[in-house]
Amino acid sequence: MNPSTKPAPESPVSQIGAAELDKVYGKIARRIIPFLALLFLMNWLDRNNVGFAKLQMVKDLRFSEAVYGFGAGIFFLGYILFEVPSNLFLAKIGARKTFARIAILWGIASIAMMFVKR
Repeated sequence: MNPSTKPAPESPVSQIGAAELDKVYGKIARRIIPFLALLFLMNWLDRNNVGFAKLQMVKDLRFSEAVYGFGAGIFFLGYILFEVPSNLFLAKIGARKTFARIAILWGIASIAMMFVKR
């Protein structure tokens, strides 16, 4: 028999029934989607707080629009610079540990902001 005409071995997915597969996807969605939505909300709030902080920073610290824009640009540049290593680390250690790492480190950074004095 020619190797190119050999039947392909059945994959584990083809051995599982459609109903069982739907149950697995449903379980995954019920567990992960709410958590991801919460993380997205926290991320969104954090990024939007930069804009709200502008109102006080410009006034209290006497920042010009250019200085504020430069600072906000550096803030978002950090997102870009750390995104690639974070995704490489995700591939190495897995999603569960990566979500935990991001949530814990973000929480520590947010808590540390409490100690900032003028």
